[in-house]
Formats: sequence, C-alpha cells, structure tokens
Amino acid sequence: MVGETEGANIVVKLDDLLHARRMTLTDLSERVGLTLANLSILKTGKAKAIRFSTLEAICRELDCQPGDLLAYMAD
Repeated sequence: MVGETEGANIVVKLDDLLHARRMTLTDLSERVGLTLANLSILKTGKAKAIRFSTLEAICRELDCQPGDLLAYMAD
C-alpha cells in the first residue's frame, strides 16, 4: 500500500548547493530552462519525481553529481 509519505526519505539538497555556489533559484531556473515554480517544488521536497534530463541539467549548471543533490535518510 502506498502511503502519503512515499518518497519522504529522499532529501533534496538544492538549497545547500545554490548557497555554496552563490546562485539564486531564479538564476538556476533561467540556466536550466525550468519554471521557478517547478524548481521551488523540487527545492522544498514536494516533488514526487524528477526527470533524468532535469537532473542532468541541474547537475551541469551546479557542477555536481546527482548524489550531491539527493540523499536518502533512513527512518
């Protein structure tokens, strides 16, 4: 049975990466061609999924690996 907290153990560390690179969410939005609203959903951890093409674009612009952006937190 799927609970409403499905995926809640995956933590998105976008805010930390943006801060470390002195970049705003708006800057990243313009660079990767995604809406600010969609990036905000990802940043706040409310996203249910992420396309590999989106992940690739974010990693390219932030010069990071997917593991730098996403983390698994056990209960």
